[in-house]
Amino acid sequence: MSNARTEPLTVTRRIGASASDIFAILVDPRRHVDLDGSGMLREAVSDGVVSAIGDVFVMRMYYSKLGDYEMNNHVVEYEPNRRLTWEPEAGRRHPDEHASDARWGHRWGFDLAPDGPEATIVTQIYDCSALPENEQVSMDGGRIWIEAMTRTLEHLDELVVGRPPSTNPA
Repeated sequence: MSNARTEPLTVTRRIGASASDIFAILVDPRRHVDLDGSGMLREAVSDGVVSAIGDVFVMRMYYSKLGDYEMNNHVVEYEPNRRLTWEPEAGRRHPDEHASDARWGHRWGFDLAPDGPEATIVTQIYDCSALPENEQVSMDGGRIWIEAMTRTLEHLDELVVGRPPSTNPA
């Protein structure tokens, strides 16, 4: 096995909406099911809007190898209209729910960069560099999520712009 550091993965798309309109969707856990490109999210347990580092939002999930379970998502970066990042932690009904290391250190997030008055470059980020090397290898350094991340940004485009997205991402 290699000791090379796994770099965070990114998928980027230019969306014809303001960063504030996009951020309003990203900070509302109830909207994450609408965004989900993986098909794993079922519903938000949390109904409050994320507003600061330290907030935790809980999502119900489904994965064929695990069945139904929850993930507790700890907000670790929050900059209004610019950045939202969280670290998932195994929650109710997850096999690692009671493990001392139920928060594995991987991160999901979004960066927003204005691109003119009514457009934003949205970058979704998945960083698994803090995971054990065998976990990184099993998910090909996180590359297994690229298609789902691409679909997530397509869904975000459709939600915020209100029309089906074009097939030409940024």
